[in-house]
Amino acid sequence: MRVRVGVPASIANLGSGFDCAGLALELRNEFVAETEVEPVVRVEGEGSDELPSGPSNLVAKAIAAVAVEVGAAAPSYALTSFNRIPLQRGLGSSASAVIGGLLIGDRLLNAGLDRHQLLALAASFEGHADNVAACLLGGLAIVYGTSGGWRAERIDPGPSIRPVVFVPETERLSTDAARRAIPLSVPFGDAAFNLSRSALLPLAFTTRPDLLGEALQDRLHQDYRLPLMPKTRALLELLRAEDIPTCVAGAGPALLALETEDRPVPDQGPGWRTWRPGIAHTGATVAME
Repeated sequence: MRVRVGVPASIANLGSGFDCAGLALELRNEFVAETEVEPVVRVEGEGSDELPSGPSNLVAKAIAAVAVEVGAAAPSYALTSFNRIPLQRGLGSSASAVIGGLLIGDRLLNAGLDRHQLLALAASFEGHADNVAACLLGGLAIVYGTSGGWRAERIDPGPSIRPVVFVPETERLSTDAARRAIPLSVPFGDAAFNLSRSALLPLAFTTRPDLLGEALQDRLHQDYRLPLMPKTRALLELLRAEDIPTCVAGAGPALLALETEDRPVPDQGPGWRTWRPGIAHTGATVAME
């Protein structure tokens, strides 16, 4: 058996949507697992010189989690990861690995996990569901916790919205460091500010792109993290001064700017990778070969 899974990049903490909104981008990691061959884990592309092989690899851990979930023996397989999403930039590389592993495990074990089960397992790795929901479903994902676990709703962004991603060549930020930068409590007014802006997100991403600048405003996470990434802060301030809707991508240090017909986004010079990946309207895909 040979299973090929493609998983899009994702941007969580979408401006005001801290831990509750994620956007899928058409930049995909591919994971290929094959049975009846010598077991091995290979990584090609981004992170090939630093990501672990063997059972400590995040994709392998996710495959093992499916086996535990369904009470089955872990399968034997050869795994190759073709990584295009850079690590520790806020573009969902770990979320992609988790979703890829869960979908591979589901097929190898014929587990039949539904969307809610996959989302719950993925969130147990990430600690929150916005990244993994966007990877799994595509489009703009809105997530919320219930007594029955995490749930996600998908929205198709309008065709006039074009993501532009700026990835700094020299700055990286681990999720742990980014999390530690956020205070345990925030002023009531800041919470109310984010609630009002996050309520604008579905409208801004569909029929009212003129509201994108307001919808991406935030007082819960970005200002606390920006001192850890000075290059990112400088570019964010520059783009916002030009009235370009911009936010930190996930935990950073990449930036997401949203280009529309009447407000183009300029490329940046040396020290930045500038990508225009498009919105991934299709989430993770699975093919049997």
